[in-house]
Amino acid sequence: MKISDIKAYITWQGTRNLLMVKVESDEGWYGWGESGVSSRELGVQGAVRHFREFLLGRDPMRIGALWQEMYRGQYFEGGRVLTGAISAIDIALHDLVAKSLGVPVYQLLGGKHRDFVPCFVTARNAPGPEMIEEAKRLVSQGWSVVRTGIGHPPTGGDASFFEPRESIAFTAPWLVELREAVGRAPVLGIDYHHRLSVAEAASFCQMMPSGTLDFLEEPIRDETPEAYEALRRMTDMPFAIGEEFASKWQFLPYVERGLTNYARIDVCNVGGFTEAMKVAGWCEAHYIDLMPHNPLGPVSTAACVHLGAAAPNFAWLEERSPEPGFDFSSEVFPMQPKLEGTRRPVPDGPGLGIEVNEELIREETFKFWESPHLSRRDGSHTNW
Repeated sequence: MKISDIKAYITWQGTRNLLMVKVESDEGWYGWGESGVSSRELGVQGAVRHFREFLLGRDPMRIGALWQEMYRGQYFEGGRVLTGAISAIDIALHDLVAKSLGVPVYQLLGGKHRDFVPCFVTARNAPGPEMIEEAKRLVSQGWSVVRTGIGHPPTGGDASFFEPRESIAFTAPWLVELREAVGRAPVLGIDYHHRLSVAEAASFCQMMPSGTLDFLEEPIRDETPEAYEALRRMTDMPFAIGEEFASKWQFLPYVERGLTNYARIDVCNVGGFTEAMKVAGWCEAHYIDLMPHNPLGPVSTAACVHLGAAAPNFAWLEERSPEPGFDFSSEVFPMQPKLEGTRRPVPDGPGLGIEVNEELIREETFKFWESPHLSRRDGSHTNW
């Protein structure tokens, strides 16, 4: 069996572009993958075209060797764009090979540890009375893990404005009230989406009694592990880090130095299943559970379910389907992962268990979309 074609599609679905890759073989087998480098999809699509040139005619069964060649096959190895392309191709190769063997993808990863993958949900309302009521409703519906978003005092309708100190002072009291409202049993966390400095993140943690939150996700940017070491010394709050990491090497200091307590691995960013399983084993040795980042489409969700089935050290999968824009059309995705209550059942069919209407995604064209460009009161740019 040989690779006969590799196609990269960018299609607007819901509220964002999805970049999906289809790998085809000369025996009629094919697989689907997805990339997670949102708002820079054209760069990833170009990288896929480069990789296609030397992957045509190769044996799709040699997934690990092809991964190494894609990663090392240029002088400037690695980086998020290249690894985003490698991720999509790697996922598609696993789907193709598993279909050709008549087994689910998780069988290629060592078999399944569980029959379903537990999920966590995100409260849509910003911190305030509506968020409290929403979280109570989610808990009553059976969600045992609820993540909240970031709060901010009124900005006069300017969605591009963000002042970190004002945000943490506004948000912390509402989280204390949330814990009082839902009790001790639910797991609560917040995603600060890299918007704080070390000092701001430390102040935020100190504004709340110990035990208010069970995890703090991505409070500061991750380029400097020493910054997280400094923050780690200032608070005992568990961290959930890793959604931006594009290789095992980026995970290395966070795992080895005990800087994260949950691995927010993104299988569509880190290098596909080949790299994700290496990170999972490394995390297992340090008693760190996976908590996959999953803000994309059904192909990403399917990949996360198989990763969750195959990894022994697994906490929860990010579940976005209750939110607007994440209920994907059955015409575009005639077969996609199912949500049963608060969990995703592990499928038993061959491959990922996903089908994509290729004709329709050709028609749903790429749209330019930028993530918010935030600024502070003095006009300087700050993180989104």
